[in-house]
Amino acid sequence: MMIYETNSPEDTFRLGEEIGRNASPGEVYTLTGDLGVGKTVFTQGVAAGLGIAGPVNSPTFTILQIYEEGRLPLYHFDVYRIGDVEEMEEIGCDDYFYGDGVCLIEWAELIEEILPKDRISVTIEKDLDKGFDYRRITVDRSGI
Repeated sequence: MMIYETNSPEDTFRLGEEIGRNASPGEVYTLTGDLGVGKTVFTQGVAAGLGIAGPVNSPTFTILQIYEEGRLPLYHFDVYRIGDVEEMEEIGCDDYFYGDGVCLIEWAELIEEILPKDRISVTIEKDLDKGFDYRRITVDRSGI
């Protein structure tokens, strides 16, 4: 487990970018944290690290965005509005979870029961006592 501290959105982006540069095919990253904590900024960094140049936005209403122009495909899920785990199965989530790309799942705790056991957990937390832009980012590669 690694703990990182960032003090700006740019720092959070750069951490995501470093993770993207080092990502391997088939990795699944779960992202947890409150609204507005920087999950999408982190994801944009991961995308940049994978070599994805286009805009990357949170797929809140579409559940899944696929980016294939990088060195590895990025499957970006936002399951905040998911009503039932069956919705994930209907879109064929296993094809992405166990595919050759990198999966990044925002609000992953909402679909815990269908997530792969082998995954990397990323938790982003604010601490306003340390500043408005301060983030504590925990990356746990131990899986479940």
